[in-house]
Amino acid sequence: QVQLVESGGGLVQAGGSLRLSCAASVRTFNSFAMGWFRQAPGKEREFVAAISRSGLNTYYTDSVRGRFSISRDNAKNTVLLQMNSLKPEDTAVYYCAAAYVSSDYASVLLKGVDYWGKGTMVTVSS
Repeated sequence: QVQLVESGGGLVQAGGSLRLSCAASVRTFNSFAMGWFRQAPGKEREFVAAISRSGLNTYYTDSVRGRFSISRDNAKNTVLLQMNSLKPEDTAVYYCAAAYVSSDYASVLLKGVDYWGKGTMVTVSS
């Protein structure tokens, strides 16, 4: 069983920055592609960013590319999402996600998530 715990959410003004963190309780952390999804009020959950097992490959949805950056520390079992130039439309609950994979592609996370965190709220005011 893998437990994912997010932190770092909060309220920020448009144009500001936040850094989300996800801590994973698993021995084989480097066997998982990791990523972030978000769900805005009244909308479906959507993909935000993913990172491969090694951390060498990343993948972003178009709306955040160039503003968000995903990274991981396999020694600390953590994944970070640095969010810059935040916009009101980034307001959502952000969920950490993990997929047990054999390849080192980031986009494999889109094929299926094995574990979800409980989420952390990000609110961007205009």
